[in-house]
Amino acid sequence: MDLSIVIVNWNTKKYLAACLGSIETNPPGCESEVIVIDNASTDGSAQMVRDCFEGLKLIENEANLGYAEGNNRGIRESSGEHVLLLNPDTEVKPGSLDALVNFAREHPDAAAVGCRLISPDGKVQQSVRGFPDPVGVLFEYTRLSRIFPKSRLFGRYRMTYFRYTREAEVDQPMGSCLLVSRKAIDDVGRFDEDFPIFFNEVDWLYRAKQAGWKVYFTPDAEVLHHGGAGTGQVRPEVTMESHRALWKFYEKHYKGRIPKPIYWLIGAAISINSLFASRLKSVDR
Repeated sequence: MDLSIVIVNWNTKKYLAACLGSIETNPPGCESEVIVIDNASTDGSAQMVRDCFEGLKLIENEANLGYAEGNNRGIRESSGEHVLLLNPDTEVKPGSLDALVNFAREHPDAAAVGCRLISPDGKVQQSVRGFPDPVGVLFEYTRLSRIFPKSRLFGRYRMTYFRYTREAEVDQPMGSCLLVSRKAIDDVGRFDEDFPIFFNEVDWLYRAKQAGWKVYFTPDAEVLHHGGAGTGQVRPEVTMESHRALWKFYEKHYKGRIPKPIYWLIGAAISINSLFASRLKSVDR
């Protein structure tokens, strides 16, 4: 098997149907399989898959296990040399699946490959970031990254200067559409389930690069990405979880490696921004 496509779904029936339809319309030229992991949806997603899409594997979890555990289960059930982790709120464009697989074949040192994500309005999404190292996060939370968005120093985390028209080695492409190597999975391990929703792919990519693998972005594959279809259903809770996951990432990878004052300063900045952002989201709701 060349390619396994793993889709973790939670209450995004409409988007999932469009996603699976796009794969049927624009299938890869290689041997492939599609695995849908449904996290106890209550909107009829699983029944829709059974009724409308034949020949794929549907796994129904009894509870919402989150993105990391859902993907881990999909990976365990898959047999492809390459595994495409695909969000249900995406739609693949003609030739995109082949472009990703071909790129991975041409780059055997690649643990993962990301692609261009396009919004429904046709704009290219900023989907590539650097790892959230202490300097990058401090520039982000002090808003220097927004004052100097084209600066490679101040914008090193969100990489607002990145050009989405060229191939590049990167740190972390967005996990909405991420092709990962089976060999890298066997070497690095699966997703850390202590990151159930956010930063699980960031943690995995960080571990992969620490192990000597490379991560790439290619503009030759394009995927439509609606964005936030699942997490948008619980916005304040998700905002808190995203900041909690960032702090968990710091505890795992930076504790003991950076001076304590900087470590706790970043912790305070994350906490303050989390509370402020969640209150704004609650008001918006």
